[in-house]
Amino acid sequence: MERTPDANALPLAGLQVIEFSHMVMGPAAGVILADLGADVLKVEPPGGDNTRRLKGSGGGYFAMYNRNKHSLCADLKRPEGRELVHRLVDGADVLIENFRPGAMDKLGFGYEALSSRNEGLVYCSLKGFLSGPYQARAALDEVTQMLGGLAYMTGLPDRPMRAGTSVVDIAGGMFGVIGVLAALNQRRTTGRGQLVTSALFETTAFLVGQHMAQEVVLGEAPPPMSVRRSAWAVYDLFECADGEKLFVAVVSDTQWRAFCEHFALDELAADPSLATNNGRTEHRDRFLPALVDLFGGLSRDRAVRMLEQAGLPFAEINRPSDLFDDPHLAADGLVDVHVTDGERRGERARLPKLPLEMNGARLGLRHDLPAAGAGSRLAAERSGCTREAIEALLADGVIAAA
Repeated sequence: MERTPDANALPLAGLQVIEFSHMVMGPAAGVILADLGADVLKVEPPGGDNTRRLKGSGGGYFAMYNRNKHSLCADLKRPEGRELVHRLVDGADVLIENFRPGAMDKLGFGYEALSSRNEGLVYCSLKGFLSGPYQARAALDEVTQMLGGLAYMTGLPDRPMRAGTSVVDIAGGMFGVIGVLAALNQRRTTGRGQLVTSALFETTAFLVGQHMAQEVVLGEAPPPMSVRRSAWAVYDLFECADGEKLFVAVVSDTQWRAFCEHFALDELAADPSLATNNGRTEHRDRFLPALVDLFGGLSRDRAVRMLEQAGLPFAEINRPSDLFDDPHLAADGLVDVHVTDGERRGERARLPKLPLEMNGARLGLRHDLPAAGAGSRLAAERSGCTREAIEALLADGVIAAA
């Protein structure tokens, strides 16, 4: 059963956020703040964010990263549209943007222009690169996975491969949120906001930092993870009798003893050369065939029960589609979102919640994915427009409402 905290009790209740974003990085930062209780207003062009209409691997971007937000469709090329949004920013705590370098400045919504109007504004700019020689270069998640060494570590030695999700976009958005929260905390002392910038390339470098450190510690460059020498002697995929596969890890000497006990591996347990992880790693080729035979004689369900009883780390090999029916996620880890745009208008999807509990409760859905412009009237009213002025803006196409 879904347990969602009362909206007024959420950690960021009352925080006013204006979001200029598309694709993944900006919306991911915005949805984290929104799920935590912030009032997030997404500013879209009159026809709505093009992310709503993406196909292929981008088909799920909007549905995943835009719940709990409101939508204002405004034409920022028109002075009336810019002035309306300027008034909204004047009363905001945070602004998020992830457009190409210089785009917000050209519209009159750069940091210098807005901070002069609202000195308490925390302005979160999500880019491809931080300050330096690359800062003007265009970037995408996959570009920086290649440039930052992540694709090399993920793929085969002669074939770099991107990770199977927008991991850098999402992590970069998370770092942006961390910076925003730190700036808000500092604002309590200084009374002033600041510019916070997070970037894809530097996020990728941080993610592969463990491999950079490994090279220094061990004195040799690490190979791709697909052909790595694991730090643990048992860290492998095994095929079971029914053809299903399991990943099994034994990463401590205590776990090795439990593994041998629960699977009746008495001969291996008695071998002093295998008593420590370093010894097992050295003699891995000698005992691994026995483990292949062991799991090859067990059904996956029986192997799972035995691994659970032993308290060992293991995993079935799932696809994303398997998670819709995962019993653990189904208990309180998915939120039912209405997909509001596209050919499947009216469809609903159960998607992962923010991976947090606050006081034992998960952060759920306060309001559904916004239709393009569904919050335009309310936003215009909040900016100080009269009812007559709102109708005039709608009639002139300065703003658009759902």
